[in-house]
Amino acid sequence: MTRLPPKPDLEWNAAGEPSARAFHDVYFSGAGGLAEAEAVFVGGCGLPELWYNTERFAICELGFGTGLNVCAAWRAWKKTRSPHALLHISSIEACPLAAQDAARALERFPEVGDLAALLLECWPVRAYGPQRFWFPQDGFALTVHVGDAAEILAGLDARFDAWFLDGFAPSRNPAMWSESVFAQVARLSKPGARLATYSVAGAVRRGLETVGFEVEKKPGFGAKRERLEARFLDRRRP
Repeated sequence: MTRLPPKPDLEWNAAGEPSARAFHDVYFSGAGGLAEAEAVFVGGCGLPELWYNTERFAICELGFGTGLNVCAAWRAWKKTRSPHALLHISSIEACPLAAQDAARALERFPEVGDLAALLLECWPVRAYGPQRFWFPQDGFALTVHVGDAAEILAGLDARFDAWFLDGFAPSRNPAMWSESVFAQVARLSKPGARLATYSVAGAVRRGLETVGFEVEKKPGFGAKRERLEARFLDRRRP
């Protein structure tokens, strides 16, 4: 029998926002998921300015979730990309949502409704391994990798310009914020690569600094007081 990835056990609040019971954590901020994605991840990585006048730009995301961060980055790319430029997002997810659950979550964000519809048409199936999607009208490619983040990253041979670290909280999902994951993030980063995450946990800050990132706290989104932005300088600590 073919082994399948686990299904997320979802709980929905009165506002129609999903959370994962196994991790006791939400998929996006109740203060505004799209605004959070744009402020914490897109803006936190210096986008769209960082990709101006580039022919190719690569983002790796840890925590595909509802696909909302992908839609936010895709939206910014559509508005600002150079002609013939290509954006490739590689996103990793251990427990992929069913398409109907993603649709229920994304319907709260009509600003990206057209992109969400395109994404939902080809929503990744519940199976391990990479699944690739191409949107030629926007010069946008998406690869969703289903499985363990450390294992998937170790198997990649790529270099990324930016990172979105959006797994569930480190205290509840430590495997995604492990030393081995941070080591792979550094290995796969281009010089000067940018990284953004909502988490300011000490283990996250120290882990990133150890593998060569310069880390800076920034004002957080919504109820969160702080978030992190980082730049890869390859100043590895012994």
